[in-house]
Amino acid sequence: MNPFDLSGRLAVVTGCRRGIGLAMAEALAAAGADVIGVSAELEEEGSEVARRVAAQGRTFVAYRADLSDRAAVRALAGWLGQRDRPVDILVNNAGTIRRAPAVEHTDTDWEHVLEVDLTAPFVLSREIGRDMVRRGTGKIIFTASMLSFQGGVTVPGYAAAKSGIAGLTRALANEWAPHGVNVNAIAPGYIGTDNTRALRDQPDRNRAILERIPAGRWGSPEDLAGVTVFLASDAAAYVHGAVIPVDGGWLAR
Repeated sequence: MNPFDLSGRLAVVTGCRRGIGLAMAEALAAAGADVIGVSAELEEEGSEVARRVAAQGRTFVAYRADLSDRAAVRALAGWLGQRDRPVDILVNNAGTIRRAPAVEHTDTDWEHVLEVDLTAPFVLSREIGRDMVRRGTGKIIFTASMLSFQGGVTVPGYAAAKSGIAGLTRALANEWAPHGVNVNAIAPGYIGTDNTRALRDQPDRNRAILERIPAGRWGSPEDLAGVTVFLASDAAAYVHGAVIPVDGGWLAR
């Protein structure tokens, strides 16, 4: 038996339209999972993520939801709960960031970032996790950050939310591990996505980041594929409450 085989399982991936979420969805499909993709601007048909999942021989269902809208998050959870097929793997990947010095970081930006990056993942995990606990099986994976460990600069809302994700990962693992539900998080390092474009476009900041990364390069979304499949699989059956860095060695430096 292959402990990494996800055949017959259903995965929900938020923020799947591009970047890390797209790579995660494709990797889960390649390991055998069918995928429900969630994103605020996800095309109903013909999306890149749908094409990649189908290329792996798996089914894909698109669901468009604005995760900054609490009612929309609850509607998504309700829709998932009413489907004939239960969710086996929940990947809380969707996130946003607002950059401004703390003295200029508005209440609106703070609330928006925390709603998308912390509250929506909790609400979805609570609602889907309830059924996982009842069934005695399930995998929940959060996307954390280097700022789950560090404070960052000019991103107070994001740093607070991602620190909260690390705490939430451990809190849910403490409650749900006895019921056969694995709750863990992946902490990407500096990955070349739209969220980090502003950093890469600043020559001095880009150089400073690269000088600290032992691997000597920015990560790619595909660098998250292996750990995603691992945490979603039976190979991680005894992994609970972990926040796993995939950072090219950033934290080791």
